[in-house]
Amino acid sequence: MGATTSTTASPARISRWKAIFPPAQWVPAYQAGWLKDDLFAGITLAAYAVPVALAYAALAGLPPQVGVYGYLLGGVGYALFGSSRHLAIGPTSAISLMVGASVAPLALGDPVRYAQIATLSAFVVAAMCIVAWALRLSTLTSFISETVLLGFKAGAAFSIAVTQIPALLGIPGGGHNFIERVLSIGQQFYQSQPLVVAIGCASLVLLWLGERFLPGRPIALGVVIISIVFISLTNLATRVATVGELPAGLPSLGLPMLQITEVDGIIPLAFAALLLSYIESVSAARAFAAKHGYKLDVRQELLGLGSANLLIAFGQGYPVAGGLSQSAVNEKAGAKTPLSLIFASITLALCLLFFTGFVTNLPKAVLAAIVLMAVKSLINIRELGHLWRVSRLEFIVAVIALVSVLLLGILKGVIVAAIASILLLLQRAAHPHVAFLGRIPGTRRFSDVSRHQSNQPIPGVLAFRVESGIVYFNAEHVLRVVLERVGMEEKSLRLVVCDLSTSPNIDLAGARMFLDLQAELARREIILRLVEARASVRDLLRLEGAEERVGTINRFAMLADVIEDFQKAEK
Repeated sequence: MGATTSTTASPARISRWKAIFPPAQWVPAYQAGWLKDDLFAGITLAAYAVPVALAYAALAGLPPQVGVYGYLLGGVGYALFGSSRHLAIGPTSAISLMVGASVAPLALGDPVRYAQIATLSAFVVAAMCIVAWALRLSTLTSFISETVLLGFKAGAAFSIAVTQIPALLGIPGGGHNFIERVLSIGQQFYQSQPLVVAIGCASLVLLWLGERFLPGRPIALGVVIISIVFISLTNLATRVATVGELPAGLPSLGLPMLQITEVDGIIPLAFAALLLSYIESVSAARAFAAKHGYKLDVRQELLGLGSANLLIAFGQGYPVAGGLSQSAVNEKAGAKTPLSLIFASITLALCLLFFTGFVTNLPKAVLAAIVLMAVKSLINIRELGHLWRVSRLEFIVAVIALVSVLLLGILKGVIVAAIASILLLLQRAAHPHVAFLGRIPGTRRFSDVSRHQSNQPIPGVLAFRVESGIVYFNAEHVLRVVLERVGMEEKSLRLVVCDLSTSPNIDLAGARMFLDLQAELARREIILRLVEARASVRDLLRLEGAEERVGTINRFAMLADVIEDFQKAEK
């Protein structure tokens, strides 16, 4: 008997283990023909990652090689525990800017402490991811709507752009927020260096042409190579700001030097980074999973991101995420499995060991151009225009998210965007649509009169339905809307019927709202009836004594039946 039980339980244990460790699922099914595809995709991803990583590290206020560490270690960590076959992990523009803006005031001018706080934030993000995975909190990010993300991304793009324009123009720049930076650029514009501007603009043109005519290719790497060769051959390094020499070697592994209690403000920074990284990663991963027809485990993505950020924290890096642009490069290059990330990490490791001296003469203006081209995709003018046409309320929410990022910064902007998203959800739930119904000609069915003008009103009868659950925070709204309509038709009304088929749930406040409605209608000598309530709704209404006030509430009577019975009684 014991052996049988053991044998039966074993497959379930193996299944759970495979779910937690995805390579146990895709490695046994790996096909030999995929190896060359994953290898080519990994090398291509590494070629894309080098210039982008250098640019994003500068955006975060950290040494250039730290950005490369993000791709190297983050890719390995995600490949072990992530569920997407195509998602590429590394620094992103929004997180890099947020780290750069948020860590500076915490570091108190100490560059060593600055790097340690950035590393600690990655460690806290990893811990939060693992806790969220254990507590099954992956659905919490659903409270951040696509509308809020649309505005947030546009605000982040503008914020990032004003940090890069000084490098593109060869001016010092300055300022601690968007407004100050814009004013600083305006005041210093006349100091622009023609040579730097020429290099930056040429880089933008080449990147744009590459994106237009060679999509998915590591064009940024080509631009980097061309600019380095140009600066080296012309001896212009003294006239143009360059990256300088990068230390050769792999990142040293170790625990973060600081503890959470030593840094006030590390929790909000890490939470905002987690929110950004998870939403951005899952959005990108879902797109590729849908395209290639495989299932994405959104809960497992928390573990994948947690593993990636944990390795980054051990390698003295800063928080990373899955980005759409680098994932698109990985997918278009032919990646079949997360093994492409391992190949990318091996390629980056070789670059750190043997080729760091090559980027010494890389102009910072070229890195600025790479960042500007990367973030332009965050501004979706077409979608903002679509929002304006279809929903002014959601357009306003997107604008609030955009402006909050510009005025308050990335970190506070994330929080405001989250609050705005929740408020939008509550606003919709608190003001559900109350549809007043008319008979569809030639049938016994009823639908919304405001949408179908041909529907036939029933003399002496007002029928309505609430297109949501009826609970404490919307019951007053429903009561007010119904009584306003009753007031408009009061002289001819004899019957009001509520169709509860579109109200899946109701609470005590909702049930008592119907008692209040019945009392008010009775005072006006109008009958109230309730029809087509679901089982749980019927149970609660009966417990609250509604049947004694509005008549039998059962699962047999339909809206048409109640109206027809009323009409017969009136004759």
